[in-house]
Amino acid sequence: MAKTELEQTLIVFKPDALQRGLVGEILTRFERVGLRIVGTKMLAPDSKHYFTHYEDIGKLKTRAGENIFDITLEMMGEGPVIAMVLEGVESVALVRKMVGGTEPKSSQPGTIRGDFSHMSYAYADNKKKGIPNLIHASGDPAEAAQEIAHWFAAPELFDYEALHEKFTR
Repeated sequence: MAKTELEQTLIVFKPDALQRGLVGEILTRFERVGLRIVGTKMLAPDSKHYFTHYEDIGKLKTRAGENIFDITLEMMGEGPVIAMVLEGVESVALVRKMVGGTEPKSSQPGTIRGDFSHMSYAYADNKKKGIPNLIHASGDPAEAAQEIAHWFAAPELFDYEALHEKFTR
């Protein structure tokens, strides 16, 4: 049997999550399942930072085209974001499951996007706007490692023992 390790994953609360006042409610969901916050900061990245995040690491322009890429960068520039590193058992897959699909309309009830957002790709395309889907979550452990290194310096990540860890690890 393969050994299961603790993982770290990046989440970014997008401008729409901050503007709608949903950060606390969303963060509570992650804490309740036993994920531990090991790094957090509020910032307003420039387009170069987002280019590295969305294309150099995430390959968004390569996968979805320049128009989607440009709309995403424009939307991300609409306000500050909160970046966090969460740690836990298989945290990347857990967070992805909790966040739901990229398209809010098709996200299942009970997921963050399914509960707090609703826009479809078709509506966004028709309006030529980005989809306000509240949160970015790393796609896989390798991507998480790259994203964390891009958003956080090593001294910005902390190790401590949370009280509930005897129940979740």
